[in-house]
Amino acid sequence: MSDAHWLTIIGLGEDGPSGLSAASQDALATADVVMGAARLLDLVPDIGHERVVWPVPFSDGIAVLKELAGRRVVVLASGDPFWFGAGSVIAREFAPEDWRALPGVSVFSRVAARLGWPLEQVTCLGLHAAPLARVRPHLNAGQRLIVTLRDGASVREFANFLNGLGFGETRIYVLEALGGARERLRAGRARDIDIGDAVHPVVVALDVADAGRGLARSSGQPDEIFATDGQITKRPVRALTLSALAPRPGELLWDIGAGSGSIGIEWMMAHHTCRTIAIEARADRAARVRENADRLGQDRLEVVQGKAPDLLKGLAAPDAVFVGGGLTPDCLDWLWGALAPGTRIVANAVTLETTAILTTAQRSYGGELMKVELAEAAPLGDFRGWKAVYPLVQWSVVR
Repeated sequence: MSDAHWLTIIGLGEDGPSGLSAASQDALATADVVMGAARLLDLVPDIGHERVVWPVPFSDGIAVLKELAGRRVVVLASGDPFWFGAGSVIAREFAPEDWRALPGVSVFSRVAARLGWPLEQVTCLGLHAAPLARVRPHLNAGQRLIVTLRDGASVREFANFLNGLGFGETRIYVLEALGGARERLRAGRARDIDIGDAVHPVVVALDVADAGRGLARSSGQPDEIFATDGQITKRPVRALTLSALAPRPGELLWDIGAGSGSIGIEWMMAHHTCRTIAIEARADRAARVRENADRLGQDRLEVVQGKAPDLLKGLAAPDAVFVGGGLTPDCLDWLWGALAPGTRIVANAVTLETTAILTTAQRSYGGELMKVELAEAAPLGDFRGWKAVYPLVQWSVVR
C-alpha cells in the first residue's frame, strides 16, 4: 500500500476476499481499520484490525471516516464503487492524494455474464437509492435493462410499478447475492411475478415488452402523458421550441411560466445530465409540474413557485431560458441584463399583446422571429375541413 494514500476503497463481491486482486488483499491485510456495511464486513475474516460499521444514513459515515484520517483505512463497497456505488460520494470529500480505489467486478457485469447479455447494449440503472419512476424513459419494447434495487421487498413493488404502467408482459429476472453461496436466479412476467422473499443484495434485469407505451426519444411527447389544466405547450409547438432551445448534456434550463412543465421535463429527457428549474406563479400548477416530473422519471427537476423576474435572482445561472407564461417587457429586459453571454433565450407568444412584446425585443436585441400557423383536420358537416389554431410567434436569440 502506497504511503501516499491512507484510504483505500475496495470493491467487494459476494465471494469475499477470494475474488479480490492481490493489491486489494494486501490492503486488507495491512489495514488498521476496515469500514463498511455489516453485510460486507461479515464477508472478510477478522484478523485483528478495527472494524467500523458504516452508519445509516450513508452521509453520516463521511464524518466518521474523516476522524480516521491518517490511519491505514479500507472502506468496503459493493462491486465497482464508481458505478452507482459509494465511491464518488467518498472521493469528493477527500483530496486525490488521500485515497485510491481498487474496484471489483460490478453487479452489472455479473448479471450480464449470468444471462448472456452483451453489456454494451444494456441500460444500467441504480435505483437502490432513487425513485423507481426513473426507469420510465427507458421502457421501450425490446430493450434490456439491469436495475439495482433497495432490498428484497422492493422487487414486488417494482413489478407492481411496471404492471401499473402497462408493462405487465415484461420479463423480469430477479438475481440475489450473485457470486456468493446464496446466489439465486428467478424469473417471471411483471403482471404475475410474486417474489416477496428476495434477499439483499438484489438486482433485477428486464426484457421489456411495452405494448406501445414506450416514450419517444425525440422531442414532442404525446400531450396525454402530461397532467394539465389546459396550460400546456402542445406537441408540435413543443417540438419546435425544444429544437430552438437545443439541449446539450449537462445544461440547465429555466422554464419560466412552466404551466404543466412539459418543456422542462422534455429538456431533461434529452440527456440524463440535463437539469431544469421550473418557475410557476400558481401553486396548483407548480404542484402539477412536480407530479408530472416525478411520474415521468424526472424527479431531479426543481420547482420554484413565484413570479419572474424577482424570483430568478439567486438561482443557478442557466444555459438556456424558455419563457412560456408571464411574458412581460420587464421580464425580458431583466433576462437580457442578468444572463451571461451565450445564454439561449426562447419565448413564445399567442396574443397580440405578447406578440408585440417579442417584436420589440427582436428589434432591440436581435435574434429570430418565427410565426407558426397550424391547422388540424376536423368534421365539417358531412365532410372534413381544416380547423386552425391560434398562430404562435416564437422569438429565439443568443444573449
